[in-house]
Amino acid sequence: MVVPEPRPWRAAGPQVERIANAVRPRLARAVAAVQPRVARLTRSLAFRSPHLPRPRAVRTWQYTAGAATAGLALAAGVVTAAGPWDANGQRTAERDRAIALERSGGADHGGPATSTGAPLPAPSAPPVLTALGAATDAVSTKKAAPGGKPLTDVLEPLLAVPELGDGHAAAVVDLTTGKRLYGSDDGEALTPASTTKIATAVAALSALGPDHRFTTRAALEPGTGDLVLVGGGDPTLTAHKEAGGTSRDGGPSRASEAERGGEAERGGEAESGGSWASLRQLAADTAQALTKRGIHKVTLSYDATLFTGPAVHPIGVNDNLAPVSALTTDEGRTDDSTSGPAPRVSDPAADAAGKFAAFLKSAGITTTPPGPAKASTRAQTLATVSSPPLSDVVERMLTNSDNDIAETLARQTALTSGQPGSFDGGARAISARLTKLGLPMAGASFHDGSGLDRADRLTADLLTGLLVTAGDPGRPGLRPVLTGLPIAGFTGTLTSRYSNGAAGVVRAKTGTLTGVNALAGTVVDADGRSLAFAFLASGTTDPQEAQAALDRAATALAGCGCG
Repeated sequence: MVVPEPRPWRAAGPQVERIANAVRPRLARAVAAVQPRVARLTRSLAFRSPHLPRPRAVRTWQYTAGAATAGLALAAGVVTAAGPWDANGQRTAERDRAIALERSGGADHGGPATSTGAPLPAPSAPPVLTALGAATDAVSTKKAAPGGKPLTDVLEPLLAVPELGDGHAAAVVDLTTGKRLYGSDDGEALTPASTTKIATAVAALSALGPDHRFTTRAALEPGTGDLVLVGGGDPTLTAHKEAGGTSRDGGPSRASEAERGGEAERGGEAESGGSWASLRQLAADTAQALTKRGIHKVTLSYDATLFTGPAVHPIGVNDNLAPVSALTTDEGRTDDSTSGPAPRVSDPAADAAGKFAAFLKSAGITTTPPGPAKASTRAQTLATVSSPPLSDVVERMLTNSDNDIAETLARQTALTSGQPGSFDGGARAISARLTKLGLPMAGASFHDGSGLDRADRLTADLLTGLLVTAGDPGRPGLRPVLTGLPIAGFTGTLTSRYSNGAAGVVRAKTGTLTGVNALAGTVVDADGRSLAFAFLASGTTDPQEAQAALDRAATALAGCGCG
């Protein structure tokens, strides 16, 4: 009869084997050390005097107990020899080595919660290092054979193709050391399209921190019966019936990264799910608080004054971006979609307040038709809902190429930096934050946070600098910039790309406007090095052919053991 191996032991097998291999040499030395003593003891017992009384019979259970005790003692000795161990059963040396290899800013993005008991950011997915269709072995860390092809010889033929138009720039940098490995017009400022979102992400995380949350609240003006819905600039607030589950720590769970779709002028954001702040929940909590006060009818207003300036992007009314507002639900979409281009409401704040009124009515609270107002400093907050931590929001923005989130984050960065919450204020704040980080800003020009504005200008040098800064062990709060990049062949705007090579190895932000194609991200090469790269192309005539050319260049980096 074959007894199947229990599932927990199968799962623990590799770890047990590693521990056994680690302690085997020390155990062998321990056995060798005690052998002489065991031999002497054996001899002494063999010549026991026949006149000594015979030992009394030992029962089976005593043999069992004695054997178990001896086994536990031996195990304790082995564990002590192999230690030290921490309270969670992981050997301290192994833990320290793992931390050193992973550097700082790990699964929880490197930062504690902002307040006691506040939920931490959700864990990041581990990096995928093996390409689809490639060998099953992990990416090798062995150095390539001497005389490998120079990186210049590999990239230049792939970038100097008609598909990439009349102008291109490129840079490749070692992500760990920051050493420049390749550059071609890397200081030339070109239209970056949605790769601008990398800059927006770095600036927002630098200004606000990865644990920051955006809060929407309902406040009651004292003595008036006036209820105000106050927008806190949460770009993920939803009015959908199900906002998702909760994470193990009780906070919002991570958004799904199984998205699809294009971006910018081709189609906007890719699909995303997850648990975000719910307007329905805010209404339910508000109704409960009002009922406790004996209030069943209110005058409803809404406050969206956190942001200022024009709400409509300079490109005009566009299905890829709603008017930017501090109070909006589901990005102002009118068709219940969660991805791609869609008609948007003209006034997101009024739309959100109307939905809030309907939810209150369902909960037994009658309201007047909502109108704009500004909550006073005396208004008493009855209920709040908050977004996931900024680390999650940034990852969603980058993976989905979400223009609505990008423009909101630019405004939030502006407000934190003492600038007005507008397109201009956001652009100035992003530039100032990146300058403060010591990044190469020559030629850079920001006009929005999403990259939809064709007047934006970035260099390949700046884009690789942003990625290297995000990977800096001394700046763990910027880690979501790297973890949020779409994974080739798996997530976001790269879901349907790299099916024939480098899937899982390339992680990059795409950028597409009419006549503009860009790609900037990270890749693990054949030497096991982590590289940051940026490719910018202008004057392209076929977006599909242009993106295929950029993908070939990134794939070549993945397979290159170049010196």
